[in-house]
Amino acid sequence: MNRTAIFPYASALLAAALLTACGGDVENEAARTTTPSTDASCLAVDNNGATVVVGSNQPGDPSLPEASSGYRTGMKPVYAKTYLVATSNAYASAAGCAVLKKGGTAADAAVAVQAVLGLTVPEATGLGSGGVLLYYDARGKTLQAYDGRETAPAAATENYLRYVDDATDHSAPLPNARASGRSIGTIGVPRLIEALQQDHGRLPWQSLFGDAITLATNGFPIGGRLADAIAANAANLKRDPEAAAYFLNADGSPKTLGTVLKNPAYARTLSLMAQSGANALYTGQIAQDIVAKIAVTKGADGSTLTPGKTTVADLAAYQAKRREPVCTTYRSYWVCGMPPPSSGGIAVASALGILENYDLKSLKPTAIDLEGGKPTVAGVHLITEAERLAYADRDKYVADTDFVPLPGGTWDTLLNKPYLKSRAALIDPTKSMGTAQPGNLGAVPLGVDTTLIEHGTNQFTIVDGDGSVLSATTTVESSMGSFHMTNGFLLNNQLTDFSANPLDTSGNPVANRLQPGKRPRSSMAPTIVFGQAADGSRGDFVMATGSPGGGTIPQYVVKTLVGALDWGLDAQQSAGLVDFGASNSPTTTIGGEHPNVNTANNGANDPLIAGLLALGHKVSTSAQASGVNTVMRVTVGQSPVLQGGTDPRREGVVLGDTFRP
Repeated sequence: MNRTAIFPYASALLAAALLTACGGDVENEAARTTTPSTDASCLAVDNNGATVVVGSNQPGDPSLPEASSGYRTGMKPVYAKTYLVATSNAYASAAGCAVLKKGGTAADAAVAVQAVLGLTVPEATGLGSGGVLLYYDARGKTLQAYDGRETAPAAATENYLRYVDDATDHSAPLPNARASGRSIGTIGVPRLIEALQQDHGRLPWQSLFGDAITLATNGFPIGGRLADAIAANAANLKRDPEAAAYFLNADGSPKTLGTVLKNPAYARTLSLMAQSGANALYTGQIAQDIVAKIAVTKGADGSTLTPGKTTVADLAAYQAKRREPVCTTYRSYWVCGMPPPSSGGIAVASALGILENYDLKSLKPTAIDLEGGKPTVAGVHLITEAERLAYADRDKYVADTDFVPLPGGTWDTLLNKPYLKSRAALIDPTKSMGTAQPGNLGAVPLGVDTTLIEHGTNQFTIVDGDGSVLSATTTVESSMGSFHMTNGFLLNNQLTDFSANPLDTSGNPVANRLQPGKRPRSSMAPTIVFGQAADGSRGDFVMATGSPGGGTIPQYVVKTLVGALDWGLDAQQSAGLVDFGASNSPTTTIGGEHPNVNTANNGANDPLIAGLLALGHKVSTSAQASGVNTVMRVTVGQSPVLQGGTDPRREGVVLGDTFRP
């Protein structure tokens, strides 16, 4: 395949636009790679130090489509003087970096990044999705959580995902809950990024969509992960005429790697949003189109679809919420995460609070290399046991606190030091507990819900020139969401994050049961870490991270945090480290895609796997698809600088005002 000919439509225009924004000379720079000298701002830097413009179609351009490999070896951290953006997509990183280069804030850059991600990574995120984020304003030294989770429609019942009708028809939604209109929640991302930018933006709102509109109009080549998602979901995409026309060929076959996609409908939607704000999607014609799509009863292939009950009133009433982050101390750090309805912040803090009772530093990986080394049996055992305990509490107690309060009315009930010390005492260093029981927090009549979904998710992390920090996770839920598409974007299947059954086997109500207007529990865990000041209060910024991965997100984030804070790994090593973890089951996952894991003979020759089996773990070596994006504050010489890393398992790129230390 001639890779330089793959992208005939958008490359010249986008490369010129991005290069101009990032301070280069179009005629001289677009066609060649260089060695960083005076200004490598917003240029992609390879492991040899050569730079190239994203979208230039030149050798080394990270936007050139490549088949998914599972893991990219040899990646090194990226260093920047004042600003950095780490996303899972080269075009998104370039758009965000261009905003930072112009003096925009992390909030401004987030709008540009999300707009591009909705185009280039539609299987994971978009305007029809929801999300959560943390934002640290360096000037005001304030930290805010933003909740853009979708909501259930006002007409939904607790059996909305189980029955066509509670009274007259107890058959299941067709073709299934996920692919029916019942899975679609009231969208959150447009209001989320608007609220963020209103609070913390500096540049004009309408100026932040240009790169995404240009790319949608002129086209971009299908990358490896998107190609895989289209192929895997082709049969479901055929039901929706807009999705089929966009993702499939005329004969119904999936469009493949390198095929140029143009999305004029998405460009029009973004143009309206740029002019009118998020209201463009919550009122008017687009809102009516969303409601009509959710109400469809017949697929393009003739199949029957159970409609959802979302109304234009549901859309008009939706608001993103500002919430207080969950902040706890871990050793000499403050670790801050998302509060409910996301369970990610509590799950991560719970696991770390348990692990604080152990000396993890002495259990760091051996043979540390660019990929993070080889985790030790004892280290993985302790961490996965702590995660089992954390998930046990999460599964029972955490949901949308606007509907179901936490025990004692506060997350401190689950995260205070004495309680977590008592949970840590349940860990046997010689044997896995298999399945943990939730902590006894008094007479709390709640059932246990182990719903683990959200496989179509995206994470990005940004630090701007002021030192403000953003960590955001957005998602359509499963890959390709509900397969319903309108106005150039896919609609989520987020309501399947609720427990389909409102009661557990004992008849107790499940905290995460579906209720009208409620937001489904999530595992998303965008995280920002600070040092401790002399008086014990929150100090300076240390790192920000997060990952996609559904119910496994807390495991990926815990691995990354322990890797950086306890084991001294850099931003790239901690992102690339072997994915290991456990939810509340006997199975421990060791990501078999990692080059430092030997999966031959069911792992019999791998010391980590063999050691865990000897401790009673059931081990899965299924390939993992974490998507960690991390930015850290480090010191080079005597100067504080930024260090970024992106997960080798995805297609991420780190860009900023970079330099080689």
